[in-house]
Amino acid sequence: MNHSPSNVPRDQRYFEDYIPGAVQVFGTVVVEEKEIVEFGRRYDPQEFHTDPAAAKQTAFGGLIASGWHTAALMMRLLVDNYLSSVASLGSPGIDELRWTKPVRPGDTLSVRVTVLDATRSRSKPDRGVLRSLIEVLNQNGEVVMTMRGVNLMLCREKAA
Repeated sequence: MNHSPSNVPRDQRYFEDYIPGAVQVFGTVVVEEKEIVEFGRRYDPQEFHTDPAAAKQTAFGGLIASGWHTAALMMRLLVDNYLSSVASLGSPGIDELRWTKPVRPGDTLSVRVTVLDATRSRSKPDRGVLRSLIEVLNQNGEVVMTMRGVNLMLCREKAA
């Protein structure tokens, strides 16, 4: 049976449903100025994240979201739309995280995920390793963040 993550409900999605080459686009979240400032003040207190007036005098010419805030918004969309709610075993890490364009108040973000590789574990055949290219897009279709995610997923079918 040929599945892609987008046509199998999250509560029925297992390792086998993540087919290399499959692409899924999902979500939208509007980035609010108040949230940018709150996140910046708490976690990344640089003036271009925390002070709209001072941010105008920076190289960015205005307030921008912390890259970590963008990553947190991406993670919420990923959990709500891509990662299995029954088979996800977490992640040992990510690779190549890049913030390619500033995210500004009022931007609407979505996520595009491409399954790069899905390899069943030899040592633990009840699971596999999923590698995905994750791109965060703004309302103009511009890529504002990329990363390569690595996730561990339970298998639906027993190993042969």
